[in-house]
Amino acid sequence: MSTRKIKDNELVNDFIAGNQDAIQTLITRHKDKVFTYIMFVVKNDALAEDIFQDTFIKVINSLRKGKYNEQGVFSSWVIRIAHNLIIDHYRKLKKMPTFSNDDNENLDIFNSTKFAEHNIEDEMVLDQVSKEVRSLVDLLPDEQRDVVLLRHFAGLSFKEISDQTGVSINTALGRMRYALINLRKLIEEKDLSLSFM
Repeated sequence: MSTRKIKDNELVNDFIAGNQDAIQTLITRHKDKVFTYIMFVVKNDALAEDIFQDTFIKVINSLRKGKYNEQGVFSSWVIRIAHNLIIDHYRKLKKMPTFSNDDNENLDIFNSTKFAEHNIEDEMVLDQVSKEVRSLVDLLPDEQRDVVLLRHFAGLSFKEISDQTGVSINTALGRMRYALINLRKLIEEKDLSLSFM
């Protein structure tokens, strides 16, 4: 039995050629990352499940229609589909305030080992901090929020974010910078004491 991991693109080609098991392997391989991203955005189990299912229905239909670009990374392509479905959902529901970007202080609250690690002792504190940060991310302007979610919750590179959002890498980096400035302002305004800071 071969221990070689079949590449995503090979599985895509197998599925297009008629192997239904290939799509199940792809879904199994990427479901945790995709669902985690959706859940962080929508924060509702039932809605996340719906969008997750819609995402993979769209993935299957797009693959059958030959709309997958093999130059891309499969997981990024799937997250882009999920992201677009979430955006469609938010367009119907959401009204977000905009905050001033004139503060030059910059704090990357996501680049903290305490926020990144998931040990047993910190699990409850981390869960609370994560919820607080996630609620603050919701208060960002749409473009800044999207970059934060794609970068820190979906794990995309700035190149992938640039490709997905249709802006330059510098614009994506700028949006992240302003998002972090705004998050710091929100933390100060709400007088939050986040344990990883």
